[in-house]
Amino acid sequence: MDATSGATGTATAGQPAGGGAGAGAAAGATVGAQAGPPADPLTPYLAADFPWYGLDDGWTGRRWLMQAGAGTGRSGQSGTVDYGTLGHGEEPAKHYEARDARRFAVVVTMARRDVRRSADNTGTLEATSASSAAWLAGSGLLAATWPGQLDRALRQDWMDQQTALAWDLADDLDGPGWSSLTLPVNGLPQPFRYRESEYGWVLAGEAPGVLLGAYGRGVSAYGVGFSTIPDLTAYTAH
Repeated sequence: MDATSGATGTATAGQPAGGGAGAGAAAGATVGAQAGPPADPLTPYLAADFPWYGLDDGWTGRRWLMQAGAGTGRSGQSGTVDYGTLGHGEEPAKHYEARDARRFAVVVTMARRDVRRSADNTGTLEATSASSAAWLAGSGLLAATWPGQLDRALRQDWMDQQTALAWDLADDLDGPGWSSLTLPVNGLPQPFRYRESEYGWVLAGEAPGVLLGAYGRGVSAYGVGFSTIPDLTAYTAH
């Protein structure tokens, strides 16, 4: 798999407190993370140089902002927005709930980036790809569906194990762990790679100008479609 995690980070909303460092606390920074959340939560999204995608008009439920991730741009300039996530439905529980039946779908939009300098300017990072989007979606699903009934030590072991598995799966999108699924993007059919697990589903593919990933639970992946979001004010702060 291309070495993008150091450039984009894998922080996702819903990461459990005190656990899941492998899935959520990677090297990339979230825009505004060190200085606290921006006054306007749309600010990091509006700073991106690529279009944002979410579920299309077929989705009539709630839409909410998650995070925009900053890495290193083509010229090596830090702070460039490389990816972000938009939520649909009910926010995943922040703590374990034994009968958590919340329904949600999260769309990951990732910029197409060529080979570029690392944040510390000591090396290069490979170009982003559909595998990069699959990794972000897979780690996001883990962070949203972690088994909270485990104690802290076992939970960390579980997260480490599942994160490694998610990485390996993302690195082999043409392998037997994935199937093909065609979904509309801006009204046109687009091929995706798709997989299900007991925790939910993950898919990844491409769209005009970007790479797309998505994950969800309780919402059928077979019935969703994607489109560019011209007005992000439809998404509320969570």
